[in-house]
Amino acid sequence: MAESYKAKKEDFVSNLSGGDIWEIDVVTLVAPAAVLLWSSLQARRNIFVGHGYVALAVDILLNVGGILSVMTIYSDQPIVLNLLLISPAVMLFMLSHASQQREYKPPKTRKEATNHDDEDQNLSDFPIRPFITSYRGAMMVVTCLAILAVDFRIFPRRFAKVETWGTSLMDIGVGSFVFSAGTVGVRSSLREQATARKTGMPSRLGQALRHSGPLLVLGFIRLYSVKGLEYAEHVTEYGVHWNFFFTLALLPPFVVVSQLLFSLVPSYSVLAILLSVAYEAALELTNLKAYILAAPRKDLLSQNREGIFSFCGYLAIYLAGQGCGQYVLPRQQISYRQSSPYEQRKGLVISLGYLALIWRILLFITTSYTYGFGLQISRRLANLPYVIWVSSFNCSQILLFCLIETFCFPATFAAKSPATESRETRRATSKVLHAFNKNGLAVFLIANLLTGLVNMTIDTIAQTHISSIAILSGYALVLSMVTLLLDHYNVSIKL
Repeated sequence: MAESYKAKKEDFVSNLSGGDIWEIDVVTLVAPAAVLLWSSLQARRNIFVGHGYVALAVDILLNVGGILSVMTIYSDQPIVLNLLLISPAVMLFMLSHASQQREYKPPKTRKEATNHDDEDQNLSDFPIRPFITSYRGAMMVVTCLAILAVDFRIFPRRFAKVETWGTSLMDIGVGSFVFSAGTVGVRSSLREQATARKTGMPSRLGQALRHSGPLLVLGFIRLYSVKGLEYAEHVTEYGVHWNFFFTLALLPPFVVVSQLLFSLVPSYSVLAILLSVAYEAALELTNLKAYILAAPRKDLLSQNREGIFSFCGYLAIYLAGQGCGQYVLPRQQISYRQSSPYEQRKGLVISLGYLALIWRILLFITTSYTYGFGLQISRRLANLPYVIWVSSFNCSQILLFCLIETFCFPATFAAKSPATESRETRRATSKVLHAFNKNGLAVFLIANLLTGLVNMTIDTIAQTHISSIAILSGYALVLSMVTLLLDHYNVSIKL
């Protein structure tokens, strides 16, 4: 890459200040709005059953095209796009009565065909939640689209990562990636608690290191490819050598170590807050903040100070995700045991509502100059306000997806047998979002490779709006098709 072009690319994503949290909430509302329309079409008309490629095209158009649109052509009018998605869904439910719904009998899988639909069969204590699949799949779509779109002028600069202080769409995307990993990552710990089986620390640490190994390899591959190809890089994002894969690689072993404190503080959310407060105290009461933001890059530590010290914040975000997972993953909530499935779902919605509200209140307290501490949000530091903002945002998103599923597909949580539950779960889940969720990290890696390929072959900054949309649409379609092919052939790449 030519030195002048590399410098131009780096300047294009540097010294940005972001936008308002309110705008980010409205922009990201498109994801659940698209799922609402998809769910309405499925619940009322079964449009995504038996229509092959047409149904798949509509699925991609809604759940991928909608998100791409709000990042580009509707970036200045996100409310309009939300209304265009929500209005048909509401009208469909108002005008389509239950008697008009066609009976849905999806084909049984090979596993289901060998089992009778017996209500006496035990349901799993940790069922697959379609709303979690939708949430994680949509988050992955946003992330994969944004990492390429940011290199085009049609992508507003206020959506790109801020330099130091402020909020943006891509800033929330990075934290959401970690939070969503924590939400499902707590499953193994919950299973141990449910079965009263305890895995020894050496065994758990060994498993964590095995998970970290491939991520470390990917981190070094990205490091050497960026340096070798002289690819444009934003040094103040993570440092000279550090990248996001290194952060992800360090999470598993540190999460295992942090679980030693769980017997003293039996709440992942509280652990996340305590860790964040301790890190924030170090930033404010010592010269750590000045060191991270302004120290000369003389040695390995100072060259990668952003990535190394912000890890404290990302670990806290992962723990906060585990705290949310404590509520959404188990079939039965502790306070609602021996109650009906509808009471259980009501309890889940209430718990999520309280959790989202508490995080929102904490966000107000930490950031308000009049009634709180007046702290600024910084993804670069991954400080306390950033951890709370990410947690607040994701809990609110999960609540929205949960409400959509509860309203549109009550049979998913009222099923009385594993076979019925499996069929209803498949019915309530977009194939596209399911595919993105199934191979999330592998898809993220593919998206990074495609992004690098586009940037090495095309001058993205010089593209017109029309050519930008054409390139981004082609990228989105290719990525979606590769993801769907992996899912179709049941290829699951575990990194």
